[in-house]
Amino acid sequence: MELFTYAKTERGLTPDEIRAALLRSLEGRTVKKALLLPPDFTRYHSNAGFITNVYYHTLLERGAEVDILPALGTHEPVTKEQWEAMFGDIPYEKMIPHDWRNDVVKLGEVPAAYLEEITENLWHDSVSVEVNKRVMDESYDLILSVGQVVPHEVIGMANHSKNLFVGVGGSDMINKSHMVGAVYGMERMMGKDHTPVRKIFDYGMEHFLKDRPIVFALTVTTAPGGNIHTHGLFIGDTRLVLEKAIALAQEKNIDFVETGIKKCVVYLDPSEFKSTWLGNKSIYRTRMAIADGGELIVLAPGVKRFGEDMQVDQLIRKYGYRGRIHTLEEFEKPENQDLRDNMGAAAHLIHGSSDGRFTITYAVKEISKEEIESVGFRAADYDEMAKRYDPQKLQYGYNTLPDGEEIYFIPNPALGLWINREKF
Repeated sequence: MELFTYAKTERGLTPDEIRAALLRSLEGRTVKKALLLPPDFTRYHSNAGFITNVYYHTLLERGAEVDILPALGTHEPVTKEQWEAMFGDIPYEKMIPHDWRNDVVKLGEVPAAYLEEITENLWHDSVSVEVNKRVMDESYDLILSVGQVVPHEVIGMANHSKNLFVGVGGSDMINKSHMVGAVYGMERMMGKDHTPVRKIFDYGMEHFLKDRPIVFALTVTTAPGGNIHTHGLFIGDTRLVLEKAIALAQEKNIDFVETGIKKCVVYLDPSEFKSTWLGNKSIYRTRMAIADGGELIVLAPGVKRFGEDMQVDQLIRKYGYRGRIHTLEEFEKPENQDLRDNMGAAAHLIHGSSDGRFTITYAVKEISKEEIESVGFRAADYDEMAKRYDPQKLQYGYNTLPDGEEIYFIPNPALGLWINREKF
C-alpha cells in the first residue's frame, strides 16, 4: 500500500488535504489496537503532531485502542507544554516514554561481515537490532510510524526505519550506528540515500520487522517564518515511500550557496534547543557550506547544558568537541572505557567539531564562558551578539549589516542542509 500526496503550491498541503490522505490510508483496515510512533518536540516542524492527532481521534472514533510512544531516541521525554503545542488535545497521559537503555528487546544482529562490506572495511563489529518491546507486541494490529524526511548528519536522510531502530531503539544500535556514520564521514552521507547507516536499518527491516503491521507516514516540510509548509505526505508499508520523500526533501531541504560562507549566524529557538547535543545541528547542517577559515556564530538563548542526560553531559565536559582524530585517539585508549560504552556520544563529539576548518562561537545565557570554552568552542554573551545580529530583524540568507559586514543567516538549522556548490 502506497499513497503519495504532493502540494500544489509552495504554501503546502492544507489541513483538509492532509486529513483526507490520512483517512484514505486507513480505508479497508479493521483496527482493534494501534501504536503510534511520532517524533518528539525536536521535530515540531515536521507537522507530525497534527498527523498524530488526526490518526489518534479517527482510530478512537472507530473503536480502536490507541497507544502513543514518541520516538525519543536518547532525548528527554516530551514535557506537558511541548506535548500540548505539538499534539493538541491528545491527553498528555497517553504518552509512553521510551527507555532506550531498559525497555527494549533484541531481535538479532546485523553481522560484522556485512558492516565491513558497507563501510569499506572501516567498521568491524556486528550491531544488535533492538526495538521497544511494544513494537513486537502481537496485540497491535497497526503500528503507525509518523515522521519527517530531512537531511541528517548520521544517516544521510532522516526517518522511515530510523524512527524504529533509533527513535524507539536500544543502546547498541543507537551507539554503533552513530559511530559508523562518524567513522565513515558525515560529509559523504548528508542529504543522500543508501548510506552505510541507512543500509544497517534496511537490513533490520528486511530481516526482523517485515512481518509487523508497520505503516509509515512521512512528511517533507519547510517552515519559513516558523510557519509549517507540508510539501508532501508519503504513506505506505514499503521502502518506496522513503524514496519518494527523499526525492522531494532533496529538492526542498538542501540549499546550495555559490561559494563558501565566510560568516554564518544560526539562531536556535529556545523552545526547541536546550542542549548542545541538539544545538550542534547548527554545525552539522552548515559545515559543508562554510569556507575554510570561516566563522560560525550560534545564537543559543535556550541552551543550558551540553548533553540531553547527565551521563552524556559529563562525557562532553570530559572529552570536548576537539575533532575527529582527537576523539578517535581517545576512543582507542584502554582507560577511556566510558567513551567506548557510549559510542553515540563519541560520534556526537566528532560531529560537533569543525576539525579546525572554521571557528565555532556559542552565544548563550545560562552556561558560563569558561564552561563553553572548556569543551572546545569559543564563547560570547548572547545579549551582546543578539544586539549586533538580531534574529528578529535578519532575513534568511545573505544580509549586509550597516557597517558593511556580510553574513549568512539561518533561523532554524534543523530544517535543511547547506552546501557550497563549488565543493559538492
